Parts: sequence; structure tokens; C-alpha cells
Amino acid sequence: MNKRRIYWMCQIGGWSFYGFLQIFLYATVQQLDMTQIVGEVVQVLFYIFSTHLLRYIVIHFGWLNDHWVKLIPRLLSVILVLSLMNYSLLLTYSLLSGELTGRDFLPFTILLNVFGPMIIYFIWAMIYFTFHYFERYNKGLKYEAAAKEIELRNLRSQLNPHFIFNALNSIRALVDENPAKSKNAITQLSNILRNSLTVDRQRLVTFSEEMEMVRDYLALETIRYEERLRIEFNIDPKSTEYLIPPLMVQTLVENGIKHGISTLKNGGKVEISSRVDNENLFIQIRNTGQYSNGEPRKKSGFGINNTRKRLELIYGDQASFRILNETKKIVLTEIVLPRSL
Repeated sequence: MNKRRIYWMCQIGGWSFYGFLQIFLYATVQQLDMTQIVGEVVQVLFYIFSTHLLRYIVIHFGWLNDHWVKLIPRLLSVILVLSLMNYSLLLTYSLLSGELTGRDFLPFTILLNVFGPMIIYFIWAMIYFTFHYFERYNKGLKYEAAAKEIELRNLRSQLNPHFIFNALNSIRALVDENPAKSKNAITQLSNILRNSLTVDRQRLVTFSEEMEMVRDYLALETIRYEERLRIEFNIDPKSTEYLIPPLMVQTLVENGIKHGISTLKNGGKVEISSRVDNENLFIQIRNTGQYSNGEPRKKSGFGINNTRKRLELIYGDQASFRILNETKKIVLTEIVLPRSL
């Protein structure tokens, strides 16, 4: 059902209900005659016509975009004119039906018959403007959500080529050094790629699904680094069903290995832990190394920048991210996520 049809259904239905209500109220205090019923029908028809005219004026002159300081005086002026037209119609009908009396020209009667319709017109206008305000607000939310979704897809699309490139580099380093291990590495990579194709279509995945990817990735890196890379997991069972952005933990682990472990002659350790506290999921990644928080943002690491942007787009201010030197030899990366959006 289109907006035009809805508008006319509301116009005709709303004013018809108003007319029946008026007739009912008259019938409770006095005996109705055909003249009063016809008069009420005429007034309902005029209300339909005049409010449609008011709508035309609002749209034609662009009042929907005006600030209320400018809008209110203009709106009241038009409403006053329509109310005077309404009263003129009533006087004309009373004259034609032979019911026009001197009371119809008393100041109090004129004021009552002009001010009353003004209130009705003003209520109609407020309903109309409120409807358009919420319609625009909802459209704005949809556009904002669509823009965020596009940006999230772009960020996710950056992850797979970036990850594949690094993984292939790891395998390349093994080909000449240890062909047997490189074959195992290719098997690990195929498992990771199969999983990545699945999660790439999802906005959020469970923490347990993400950890399967992380374990596969670390298995691949362990083949490359051997005893230089030590892994430890401390996963809270309560955290497994929390929803997180796909490839988020994996890229941060990769970042820790690339900028931490790989730069150290003796390698180091990567520890991944999670806990649930006050309905929030805390994910902590510790790696041996040193983080220089004074370096320019553009050099701070692909995984860090990507994670910050994704968390901001999905969770707003409900999630937090930080990376710091926990000790002189340990870098801590921590993400805090809410239970639900």
C-alpha cells in the first residue's frame, strides 16, 4: 500500500469519524434534524478539502524543512484563514437553511467558531508534521545503517586478502627450508580459507567459531616458527556463545606475531584469554614484544586500525579497545564487548 492511499484513507476515515462523533454528541443533548446532519456532512467535506489544501501549501513552500521559529507563525496564519473560511461556510449554510440568527454575529460566538477550528487544524498539522519527522528519522537510520554495512563489508573484504597474503608468505618461507612442513602448512591454510569463506558472509560469529579460526591460524604459524612461538589459551566457557565480528581476534593475534614475536631472536609467547564479567565479554591477547604507542596511527598496524573501525561501526560506544605495554616485555590487547547490541 503506497503512501498516497494511506494518506487518503486517514483523511476520509479520520474526518468521517470526527463527523459521526459530532452527530453523536449533538444527539445526546438535543433531537437531531436533517439540517444539522447535512450541515455536519458539509463541514466534514470542507475539513477534508481544507486540510488537503494545507498539506499542499506545506509541501509546495517547503515548510517541512523550516525551523519551528519560522514555521509556527506561517502555519498559524494559514490556519487562521482556513478557520475564517470554515466559519464563513457555516454562516452561508445557516443562511441557506433559514437558521441564521443574530447570535451568529456576537463576538463570543465568532471567537468560539474561529478559535475551535483553529485548534482542530493545529492538531491535524502537528500529526502531519510528526509523521514526516519520524519518517525522515527512520529513513536517516536506514541510510546510516546501510552506510555502516557497506563500510563493514569493505573492512571485512580487506581482511581476507591481507590474511591470505601473510599466510602464503609463511608457507613460502617453509618451501625451501622444510618441504614436508610446507605441505602440512598448505593443509592448514586450506582449512582456514574454507572457514574464512563461511564467516565472510556473516556480520557476527560466535566466539567459539572465531577461536576455531585462531587455532588453525596458530597451528600454521607454529609450523613456521617452531619453538620460537609458544601458545597458551585461557578461555572462559561462558564466553563461547558471545557474538563478535569475524576475524577480529585472528587479525589481532596475527598483528602480535608480526610486530612482536617475529622481531625477536628467541621468539616469544602468545596468550589468548577470555572472561565474562557483568554480562560483558573481555578478550585479552598478550604477546611478547614492545608496543610503541607514540607512533603515527597510519603505522600502528593493520589489525589495530581495522578492529577500531569495526567496533565503532557495530557497537558505537558500547565496546572498548585498548593496546598497551602491560610490562616491559608483554603487550596487552584488550577488547570489551556487550552481551547484545
